[in-house]
Amino acid sequence: MKKYLSYLITIVIAFILYYLLLPPINLHSAGFYFYIIIVLVIFMLNYSLFSITNNSNEIMELLFNKRKIKTIGGVSDKVYKICLGIIATIIIGGFIVNFICSPIFNAKSYHNRIKVDETGDFVKDVKEVDFKSLPLLDRESSEVLGDRVMGQMSEWVSQFDVSNMYTQINYNDDIVRVTPLTYADGIKWLTNRNEGIKGYIIVNSVNGKTQLVKLDKGMKYVPSALFNDKMERRLRFKYPTTIFDNTSFEIDEKGNPYYIITTVDYTAVGLKEKVTGVIIYDPITGKSKKYKKEDIPRWVDIAYSAGLVIEQIDDWGTYKKGFFNSIFGQKNVVNTTEGYNYLAMDDDIYLYTGITSVVSDESNLGFVLSNMRTGDTKFYKVAGAEEYSAMNSAEGQVQEKGYKSTFPLLINLNGKPTYLVSLKDSNGLVKMYAFIDVVDYQKVVVTDSSKGIITAKDNYLKGTKTEVKDDELEREKIIVDSLHTGIINGYTYYFIESNNRKFKVSISLNENLPFLKVGDTIDIGYYKTKGNVIEIEKIY
Repeated sequence: MKKYLSYLITIVIAFILYYLLLPPINLHSAGFYFYIIIVLVIFMLNYSLFSITNNSNEIMELLFNKRKIKTIGGVSDKVYKICLGIIATIIIGGFIVNFICSPIFNAKSYHNRIKVDETGDFVKDVKEVDFKSLPLLDRESSEVLGDRVMGQMSEWVSQFDVSNMYTQINYNDDIVRVTPLTYADGIKWLTNRNEGIKGYIIVNSVNGKTQLVKLDKGMKYVPSALFNDKMERRLRFKYPTTIFDNTSFEIDEKGNPYYIITTVDYTAVGLKEKVTGVIIYDPITGKSKKYKKEDIPRWVDIAYSAGLVIEQIDDWGTYKKGFFNSIFGQKNVVNTTEGYNYLAMDDDIYLYTGITSVVSDESNLGFVLSNMRTGDTKFYKVAGAEEYSAMNSAEGQVQEKGYKSTFPLLINLNGKPTYLVSLKDSNGLVKMYAFIDVVDYQKVVVTDSSKGIITAKDNYLKGTKTEVKDDELEREKIIVDSLHTGIINGYTYYFIESNNRKFKVSISLNENLPFLKVGDTIDIGYYKTKGNVIEIEKIY
């Protein structure tokens, strides 16, 4: 009877552990095997407690193999051998299978984990920067603004906290970061669970405008809830065999909140993770829908985690010429640089990171852009400064102020890849902008942020002006329909209207500009751009 009671107690504990740990019932998940081992150990302990009648040291003698024992407390040790055999099989078998499936024998498959298009053309693929939609605020600055707006809601501060998710998304043609509120603690969940969490925060990454969006119906089934209201528990019970990975918070075009949970699969046990799709989860109703990778809705921006993208790109760069070359010869072995950032293009979010030689230096061989929804990745061969070298160069321009640089944004400025960083003080406030030439990080110009990003851009272009090549310019003869002058930061500019288009040109470009008049025809060269005002680079 005692023996069967040990079975019953083990089953009860196993259910409790499953409820708490929520492992996927999947042979490719290390968490599943960990759960099995814990249950077996608990069973052996229960079995021992109910079996031993006289000698409490017998179980220890069995485990340490001090003497051959046929029985424990009068009960056959066959059960223990079976349990220990299963545990040993899981550990040893998992090690052997993973060793066989490791890069040592499968370097090519690791290299091919991600398909990288190496024919990327930076100027064609990355549009000329539009400063009206450039995300100047990084995650840290967004968190400061989000906490500040939350602090203004006194009736909510005592009940809810702000999540640190801050997912960057495209929302109705704006680049924003969104993050949900969370229950402050278990007591706050208990007192607010009937209404749920009735808001989330939006931070505009371009202009810093922040708002707390209040919902008509609260989010009841969220990660910070407890028991059966907890999001992860509801998902696990609905999808018991699915392996979950990254979780992000997003809103659709109507502002409805959703959690996006990435589903993945592995080779062997926990190797070569790959995205299989997403689950779109409604925290208001607790309902969810599973999508295959190719069927993910367009409004979803984040299906791949940054960590997985970096891992896959590293494998692509490491195992091009096999496993042993990655250790010894290291010919053509490249890796991503330490940091990354995001670009918004064509209503999608792209991860940007540099590619550098595995032998660390201060230069990049190029960089990659990876679509965070589809995983499509392109490599651009643009040799230049490694991001941290560019950051140090910007900080060095104002070293007496002690400002710290954000990780660079990569932009297309006049057809050239350019780094843009913000320089922040000890309070996290943006004080200056710095533009750095990707190819030559010694070309850096910093400008006080109070003067605006356009002025910072103009200062950079003036400060790093080099000989303009005719084949890089659009050449055209225009007739002056109207002519105006203005002074910007001490420089005189001429503003020309011609055939409903607007041009500007600095007096430093041509000494004959003061004699220009309406009706004159001038032969000009300029970079092709979508801006409202075209800057003339050359007068022929």
